[in-house]
Formats: sequence, C-alpha cells, structure tokens
Amino acid sequence: MAQSDQDFGRLNAKAPAELSRFAFLIDKWECEAKLMSANGTWQTYKAAWLGRYILDGYAIADEYRMFGLSGELIVLGMNFRTYDAAKRTWNIRWLNGLAGDWTDLASEQLGGVKIDGSSIIYAFKEPVAGHSYTRATYTTHSRTHFTWRGEKSDDAKGWSEFMIVEARSDS
Repeated sequence: MAQSDQDFGRLNAKAPAELSRFAFLIDKWECEAKLMSANGTWQTYKAAWLGRYILDGYAIADEYRMFGLSGELIVLGMNFRTYDAAKRTWNIRWLNGLAGDWTDLASEQLGGVKIDGSSIIYAFKEPVAGHSYTRATYTTHSRTHFTWRGEKSDDAKGWSEFMIVEARSDS
C-alpha cells in the first residue's frame, strides 16, 4: 500500500521538528506481539498498528489493537503524541478504548521521553497490568520495521522484559 497524505496526513511545516521523531509510526503495520505469561513462557499474538498525522499535522495519533488466540480483540487503544516546544516536553497519552480511561505515558517524574540513537524510551505508571510501572522502548530498524519493547517494574528501578512487538509494513 503506497502511503499518501490522504491516508496518513503529513507533518505540518510549522509543527515542532521534534514531532518527526515519531514519524516512523506513520503507516499501517502488521505486528507479532510476544507476551510473557505468568509461568515465564512467551505467548505470541497478532496485532495491528496504524499511525497518522492529525490536527493539521501538529500531532500524531497511532492506534494499536491486539487479538487473542481465537481472534477476539484484547487490546484496543490510541496514543496521541504532541511536542510542547516552549516547555521542551512531550505530551503522550494512551486512550484505552475498551476501558475508556487515559494514561499519561511521558511522565516527567519518571524521566520523560529519552532519545538514544534509533531508540525512544519513556516510562509510565501502569494502570491495568499486574506491575506498577512500564518502560517502553521503540527501536527503528528500517522504513518497514520497528520494535516496541515493554519492560516492567514495581519500583521504577529494576526492569525486566515482558512484551515485544515486531511491527512490519509493506510501504
């Protein structure tokens, strides 16, 4: 599928340049999500990720959905990403479509958003999982592949991996 402005929007020339750090999300992605079960084994799920510029190119909205083993929808939500150039901070929120609640993903108390080469990292207080905090790391490998890694913690100091999402696109 060829990417077009009609399908995905485009970055506004007047938007903060930092917004382009998440431009790799702009596309339609097929994903394989691996989640560590309580017994320590990895379970594989199908998922989809769809990223678009919204609000005349001043923000990014990316929708994530994950399906259970029998095809039922088990995760459905959307991230909204903007950059506040005056404060030099990210505003990233997750809207959980199944529960109807919001989560702040770029908490300054937990270090905000960090950029390290081809990786973007942030941590947040976990509202639904069996652990207290999640640290998310996005690593771009190419125009058609990125990885999302989730690590968990109960003290925001020691982290252990619990989820890996490999996203691929034909664009």
